[in-house]
Amino acid sequence: MESFEEKLKKTAKRLGLKAEQVPRHIAIIMDGNGRWAQKKGLPRMEGHRKGGKTVERIAQCCVDFGIESLTLYSFSIENWKRPKDEVNSLMHLYAQYLIQIRQTLAKNNVRLIHLGQLSGLPPKVQAELAETIEMSAANTGMKLALALNYGSRTEIANAIKEIAQEYKSGKLHLRDIDQQCVSQHLYTAGLADPDLLIRTANEMRVSNFLLWQISYSEFYVTKTLWPDFKRPDLEKAILAYVKRSRRFGGITKSQMSDSCK
Repeated sequence: MESFEEKLKKTAKRLGLKAEQVPRHIAIIMDGNGRWAQKKGLPRMEGHRKGGKTVERIAQCCVDFGIESLTLYSFSIENWKRPKDEVNSLMHLYAQYLIQIRQTLAKNNVRLIHLGQLSGLPPKVQAELAETIEMSAANTGMKLALALNYGSRTEIANAIKEIAQEYKSGKLHLRDIDQQCVSQHLYTAGLADPDLLIRTANEMRVSNFLLWQISYSEFYVTKTLWPDFKRPDLEKAILAYVKRSRRFGGITKSQMSDSCK
């Protein structure tokens, strides 16, 4: 089985890039399933089903490209406000999906990670999620992080509570509480921060998604609705990312030279 580096080199060569230019962690806010269905005169659930197929397709692309981590915003805490019938149908769809992807995860050596709260999810979804995570736990390939029943503010608040409890019990001292400490108490502990954040359906907001982790991520917004998002769209996003100058608060050597003139 090819390593990340081998796949990255092939991807970079095909796109005319250097391997180090390709993002290692891509996060996606998958938006537009309902609008896709409405445009076609179909029930909203048909858009969600089509969106599920897109998840499989794009996840496979990321495996083939040598992407180390893919994080997908699937269902937010706020999404519980949607009509009950739609939410129930979505939960049924999640349970089916978690069963169906097991063979693909095994074939591609992909490890599934859950970001979010288990409490509140239907027992069937919790059970299938736990089983799929367990069966893929030893996989050493791409990490597929599924943000399901997720909210970033809740994630950060929970991290603060855990840190406070550890401080109170004497497990942590004030000097231990820094950015790394906070990161280690988030759902994403062990995952690198996303290099590239993609949002479909032309929405210009982050929707309470990975607020801590995307501090220095590059954003790419496309008008394409999620069910229509394909491999060329992903490649276009990667190429747009490569053109960015990632300074992380600093300045480039050329800017330093210009400032000295």
